[in-house]
Order: sequence, then C-alpha cells, then structure tokens
Amino acid sequence: MTTTQLIAEIHKKKSFLCIGLDVDLQKIPAFLLETDDPIFEFNKAIIDATHHLAVAYKPNTAFYEAYGIKGWQALEKTIQYLNANHPEIFTIADAKRGDIGNTSSMYAKAFFEDLAFDSVTVAPYMGKDSVEPFLAFEGKHTILLALTSNQGAFDFQTKVIDDKEVYKHVLETSKSWENSENLMYVVGATKASFLGEIREMIPESFLLVPGVGAQGGNLQEVCKYGMTGNIGLLINSSRGIIYASNGDDFASAAATKAAELQSEMEAILNS
Repeated sequence: MTTTQLIAEIHKKKSFLCIGLDVDLQKIPAFLLETDDPIFEFNKAIIDATHHLAVAYKPNTAFYEAYGIKGWQALEKTIQYLNANHPEIFTIADAKRGDIGNTSSMYAKAFFEDLAFDSVTVAPYMGKDSVEPFLAFEGKHTILLALTSNQGAFDFQTKVIDDKEVYKHVLETSKSWENSENLMYVVGATKASFLGEIREMIPESFLLVPGVGAQGGNLQEVCKYGMTGNIGLLINSSRGIIYASNGDDFASAAATKAAELQSEMEAILNS
C-alpha cells in the first residue's frame, strides 16, 4: 500500500486508528479456547467488528511466537484474512527486528514476501546496513523506532551526544539512508511534548503512535503537535480495544471502544 492510498483511506473512514492485535490466551473469552484456533478466531471476530473504524491493524509478533508453531500459523491466517477481505487496511508486523545485513534481508523477506505485510517495525541500534535491507522492498514501509512510550526510553533515547539527543541522531541519520522515503517512525503517545521538535526534523513522515489508552497517552495532545497536512499519524490502541470485554460480547465491546476513538478522530479531522 502506498502512502497516498493510506491517506485516502484515512479521509474515507474519518479515522487514523490502528488496532493492535496482541492476543493473550489468558485474557480472551474462555469459550474461544474450545475452538481449533482460538487466536485466529479472536482476531477474526475483532476484525469483523472493527474494520470499518480502523485503517490499520498491528499484530505484535511476540504474542504469536510465544505459542510456537500454532501461534505463527494463527498470525499467518490473520494476515491472509485481512489481505483477502480488507485489502484497503494497512498492516503492520510489530516485530522490532534489526540485525546485520544478510539477516535483516531474511527478516524482510519473511514479513514482506511470505506473510505479505505492508510494513514492519525495525530497531535502529545497529545502523544503516541493518535497516536498508527492509527499505529495499518496493511498496513496503519500514517503521523505525525513534522515541518509544515506555519509561526505559529515557535510558538511551533521550541521552545527549554532541549536543543532541540520541533519538534526534536517529531521525537525522535515517533520512540519508537509501530509499528513506519508505520510512515511518514510532513515537510514543506518552512523549507528545517531544512531537514539535520531531516534526521539525521529519515534517511529512507518518508516525505510528502507540500508548493512547491503557498507557495513558492523550489523543488531543498528540494531534496538536504531531498532525500534518496529510494527517501523518497512525494512533494505535491495543488492550483498550481488544480486551474491552472478555465475555460473549467481546467483539461488540471492542467495536464500541474503537468507535469512541474514531469519533474523536473524526472531530479532530473536521475541526
């Protein structure tokens, strides 16, 4: 999916909501555990109930890898279901990969070719030659960790080197990499106060913003400092939506929570 197509979908749905599909078998409704593939059945129900409200879905691969081959198969079935039934939806493999060049090439093939995701999250710590193999894939997007929502982000990301925070070095340096036009960036909603300076460095890039909802991020503040003329934001909510209920009504409860966020987003887009 191109950025132009993503922007068109945002305007069509009046939404820039991304729903995180982070499936924990201890949290899903008990009756689903009796099915052959409870992870996929949970995802399918959430997707069926919310696809008209969201422009992106983001499975975090850890929640699938933890269940071995069955978890990976559920991830594969989930992305196949999305691509077959909702090809207009932007898909994000939240894998946070990043390794030496030939290994990164294999990671990229796994997520872009085998699983056919539109994008994948990548850690920049190993630098240019660990990220460019992802950027080489035409029509795909690499979402680089810049300033994350967790408290540990202050351990390294905001440390000052040569009068500039590390996350700013990441932003500045990444723009020089080959095919950098395929880059998006992760900036946590709990770091909204940093968005003004971030936008000065990457004024048009899309930002994936986790942390709204359960982690305490504020949607209005993120949009105030981070929104661009082409929107430029994907706001992710995971637990706050998918675990709104663990009863028989889990899918409709998720839709209600998603609709609340979508309604806030529509108001912001119309303001």
